[in-house]
Amino acid sequence: MNNHVSSKSSTMKLKQTINPILLYFIHFIILLYTIITYIPFYFLSESRQEKSNQIKAKPVNSNPESAYRAINSLDGLVSVLYPGCDTLDKIFMYAKNKFKDKRLLGTREILNEEDEIQPNGKLFKKVILGNYNWLSYEDVFVRAFNFGNGLQMLGQKAKTNIAIFCETRAEWMIAAQACFMYNFQLVTLYATLGGPAIVHGLNETEVTNIITSKELLQTKLKDIVSLIPRLRHIITVDGKPPTWSEFPKGVIVHTMAAVQALGAKGSMENRSYCKPLPSDIAVIMYTSGSTGLPKGVMISHSNIIAGITGMAKRIPKLGEEDVYIGYLPLAHVLELSAELVCLSHGCRIGYSSPQTLADQSSKIKKGSKGDTSMLKPTLMAAVPEIMDRIYKNVMNKVNEMSSFQRNLFILAYNYKMEQISKGHSTPLCDRFVFRKVRGLLGGNIRLLLCGGAPLSPTTQRFMNICFCCPVGQGYGLTESTGAGTITEVWDYNTGRVGAPLVCCEIKLKNWEEGGYFNTDKPHPRGEILIGGQNVTMGYYKNEAKTKADFFEDENGQRWLCTGDIGEFDPDGCLKIIDRKKDLVKLQAGEYVSLGKVEAALKNLPLIDNICAYANSYHSYVIGFVVPNQKELTELARKKGLKGTWEELCNSSEMENEVLKVLSEAAISASLEKFEIPVKIRLSPEPWTPETGLVTDAFKLKRKELKTHYQADIERMYGRK
Repeated sequence: MNNHVSSKSSTMKLKQTINPILLYFIHFIILLYTIITYIPFYFLSESRQEKSNQIKAKPVNSNPESAYRAINSLDGLVSVLYPGCDTLDKIFMYAKNKFKDKRLLGTREILNEEDEIQPNGKLFKKVILGNYNWLSYEDVFVRAFNFGNGLQMLGQKAKTNIAIFCETRAEWMIAAQACFMYNFQLVTLYATLGGPAIVHGLNETEVTNIITSKELLQTKLKDIVSLIPRLRHIITVDGKPPTWSEFPKGVIVHTMAAVQALGAKGSMENRSYCKPLPSDIAVIMYTSGSTGLPKGVMISHSNIIAGITGMAKRIPKLGEEDVYIGYLPLAHVLELSAELVCLSHGCRIGYSSPQTLADQSSKIKKGSKGDTSMLKPTLMAAVPEIMDRIYKNVMNKVNEMSSFQRNLFILAYNYKMEQISKGHSTPLCDRFVFRKVRGLLGGNIRLLLCGGAPLSPTTQRFMNICFCCPVGQGYGLTESTGAGTITEVWDYNTGRVGAPLVCCEIKLKNWEEGGYFNTDKPHPRGEILIGGQNVTMGYYKNEAKTKADFFEDENGQRWLCTGDIGEFDPDGCLKIIDRKKDLVKLQAGEYVSLGKVEAALKNLPLIDNICAYANSYHSYVIGFVVPNQKELTELARKKGLKGTWEELCNSSEMENEVLKVLSEAAISASLEKFEIPVKIRLSPEPWTPETGLVTDAFKLKRKELKTHYQADIERMYGRK
C-alpha cells in the first residue's frame, strides 16, 4: 500500500488501558502469529498491494487543464452497458430474457403490528416481519407492462410527466419500469419533502397523475391536493385508502392493482405504445437541495445508462449471487442507480427501510429479526450519516464492555488496522472478534458503497475493520446521474473518492478567489468539472441555472461545473478538499471552509451533528450542535450540572463545557485558531429530513439552518 494509509493509521488507532507486562506478552503472541501466517498471506495479499500502487487514471495530455480519464478508458469513454441496449426499456428486456425466472424484487410480509408504550409515555408502532416474498424478472416485467398500459388508458401520454411520491419499495421500481417502457417522464419527489416543496414540484411539472402510498396520501398529499389544479388521478401502490369528501372534484383515487388489471385487459386489444429514444427524458429528479426550493434535474435514458455502465465496471464479479438491500430513497440518484445496476446484472433486490434495517432498528419488535438478518445482503449503499451512526453505536457498545473484552477488541482493532495498511488479511480476527459486529448487517456484506456526502477517514477505516469488507467511496451529483468516481475495492486508502469512472472524465478549473490552481504542486487543485454522456440535460424550466452550471465544449460534449474543489493524487485518484459555497471570508480577511471545520468535529462521541457558521461581518466562527444525549448527560453528571434534556441544552454552562471539548478536538485536528468555533448553540432536537434542516442524504441545508437559528446567531454575535 502507499504511505497515505500508513501515515493515517496511527492517528486512527483506539486507545487501550491494559497492564504493560500483559500487553508485552500479547504483542509477543501477535508477533509469533504474524510471522507464522506471513508467508501464505504474502502471496494472497501481494496482488492487492500491487494494484493499490498502480496508476488508476491519468490526464489525456500534458496541459494542466487536461481531463483525467480512467486507465481503461483513455482511448474513449464507455457509455453503453450491453450492445444495442441504448434505452432503459431495452436494458430491462435484456435482463428479463437473460434472467427470466430468477428472483428480482423481494418484500417482507408483515406478520403483526402493535403499539408499544415508550418510557416517556408515547406510543410507538413496532412490527414483526416474516420472510421475503419474491417477484421474478418475468413477474416484474408483466406487472410493469400492464401498469404502463393501464396508465395509458387513464390518459397518460408519451413524453408527458407523471409523478411518483412514495417510499422505497418494489412497487416504486415496477412503476419506474412501466414509465421507462411507455416513455412517460417520471418526476421523482422525496417522501420527506415539505408541503410547499411538493406543491412546487408537482405544479412546475404540470402532472395530472401521481403514484403514492396510502400513508403519504393521508399524511402529506391530502392537505395539498387542492393546491395542484391539474391533478386528475392518484394511484396508491398499497390498497385503496378511505375516500374523503374534501377531495377536489374530478380527482379519482385508484389502486395500483386496479390500474394493472385495466392494463392487462386493454393489452389484449391494444399493444401499441411509443418507445423511448436515448435522448428522451427518463426522469425529472427533484433534488432535496441544500439551498432554496428543489430543482428538477432532467435525466435522459442515455444519461442513466452511461452512469450505471461506469458504476458497474467498478464492482468486480457482480452477478446472480449478489443480494442488494434497498432502503435509501429511490428518489435519490444514488439508490436509483445502484438498483438499476443490480437489476441489469441479475442481482436480487430486497427492500427495507431505515426503521427496519437491523435487529435493533426502531420499528423492529425486540426479539424479532431486522431485514439484514433475514436477507443477508452482499451489497449495500449508504450515506455517511448512516455509517457514522453505526460507528458511534458500535463504539458505545465497546465502551460498555468489561475491561478485558474492551481491551481485546481494541488490540484486535489496532492489529487489523496495521495489517490493512500493509495490504494483509486477518482471518482469525475477522472470524473470532469482528464476526458479531459484521452480523449487524447480515454477515455477508462484500462491498459497501458510500455516496451523497464525504465519509470521514475514521468511519471508513472502522467499516473496513469491523465489517471486513471494502468501502467503495463514490463521488457524483444528481446532475451527473450520480456518476463521477468510485474507489477500487482493493484500494484501502482513506479520504479519497477514487478515479474517474469509465463513462466520464474530470478536469480541474482554477478558482482564484479560493486560491486553488490546476498548476499547484505537489497536487493539482481546482473546481471539479465532470464531462461525459452521464452529464444531464439541465434543470427543468430553469434555463438561467442550466447555463450557469452546464456547458458544451467544441466537441459537443456536455460538462458540469460542480462547485466542489478537488485535487488529484499522483495515482489519478480524486480527493474532495473544499466546496465553493462552504468558503466564507471572515471580517479580517481569513477564509474558512465550513465543511472542513465540521469534518474535524462531527466524529466526536459527544456530537451527533454539527453545522459551522460564519459571515464576513464578524471575525469568528460559531456553531449549531446536536449533542449525543447519552454523552452529554454523562458530561453534565461529571460537571455537577442537573436538569431535563432541554434544560441542559439551553444551559450556558453546558455550552461552555461542550465548547472546551470541541476546542481540544479542533486543535488535535490541526485547525487554525480562526477556524475553531468560539460560541455554540446546543440543539435538543435532532436534525432529520422531516425537520427540513438536512436533505435526504443528511447533507446540511445551510439556508434553512441559518433561518432556524437566526435568534441564536444574533445572540452569539451580539445584536447590531
